[in-house]
Amino acid sequence: MSFSLYVHIPYCQAKCPYCDFNSYGVQAWPEEEYVGALVAEISERAKTAPWAARRIKTIFFGGGTPSLFSPDSIGRVIETADHLYGLEPSAEITLEANPGTVTQAKLLGFKSAGVTRISFGAQSFNSATLKFLGRIHSADDTREAVRFAHRAGFECLNLDLIFAVPGQRVQDVRQDLARAAALGPDHISAYNLTFEEGTAFFSEMKRGRILPLPTDEQAGMYEAVRSELPRLGYPMYEISNYAPSGHEARHNLTYWRAEDYLGVGAGAHSCALDKAFCHGRRWWNQRLPARYIAEMYRNGIAEGGAELIEKTTLEQEFVFLNLRLRTGFELMEFERRFGTSFDARFGQVAGPLLQGGLLARERDRIFLTDRGLEIADSVLAEFVG
Repeated sequence: MSFSLYVHIPYCQAKCPYCDFNSYGVQAWPEEEYVGALVAEISERAKTAPWAARRIKTIFFGGGTPSLFSPDSIGRVIETADHLYGLEPSAEITLEANPGTVTQAKLLGFKSAGVTRISFGAQSFNSATLKFLGRIHSADDTREAVRFAHRAGFECLNLDLIFAVPGQRVQDVRQDLARAAALGPDHISAYNLTFEEGTAFFSEMKRGRILPLPTDEQAGMYEAVRSELPRLGYPMYEISNYAPSGHEARHNLTYWRAEDYLGVGAGAHSCALDKAFCHGRRWWNQRLPARYIAEMYRNGIAEGGAELIEKTTLEQEFVFLNLRLRTGFELMEFERRFGTSFDARFGQVAGPLLQGGLLARERDRIFLTDRGLEIADSVLAEFVG
């Protein structure tokens, strides 16, 4: 059975104040040494279970800003993965990029290196919103980057947007959606701004210098996103993701379907499930890039921690993650994985949610209703703990 590979590149030109990813704003980065460490980690994992003798179905270069690296560096990682594991003929290979960090030549280089999908962090087309978010690109940079990508031959292209930003109004969100759709991506992601602990925004919020939008305003913006993007040709397939059928982000579906994946790079997480789905193991690498590089060159491995996942937790995560998908999941798939019925395991939890109109059950599938989507976090939390 094939698996998904995540490659973390932690370097950015500037750290965004809302970002809680393992990323670092730097003026220079040790590209050659870091790629060498990635290659070493990919090579080491190819020798061990459960990755040995398995093919790769998707690769995702995330960050950070992977587009800061050269096409040759990205190509070296892809070639190593292909040589050691083998890529499926239709493998999806995504690279995250910030507008303003790419040129026509660079995108052509990424295409030649094997990248099949580009994801631009547009976030907004409003200059005031971009400034508040600490973005170092402009709306025109995004438009130019998308034109470059289309000319380079990228048919699969995502634009990330953020809404519920202090100072935004519903009409601003609608305008962002329209401007994104007008550029012709095949996929749009729209995320509600959150104030994560450890970020600059969280600290400013705690000091009272930033006030999140009232909950009802945030809900109104989410409703605008959910109604407007399908009208523009982008149906919802996951809580924050929109695309026509056949254009879903296949790598992210690995996470939402609770399948196993290998993560390489500083701070990258991995999850390996046993064949009987009785347990799993999750581990993560050293977060600091310098420490990750040093340990990879010294030990051939750079794990910073690990945990075993019990069957009960796997069951909870399967439901929690799959319910993020608009189509939910097949009840028979739950039984096939875990050897017990969904009703036997979660009937007491699901019953009131079904009766309350937050979950629906049709044709052996269970999924969130429109009402359930409005309070998805609360509904999903019922299955955990």
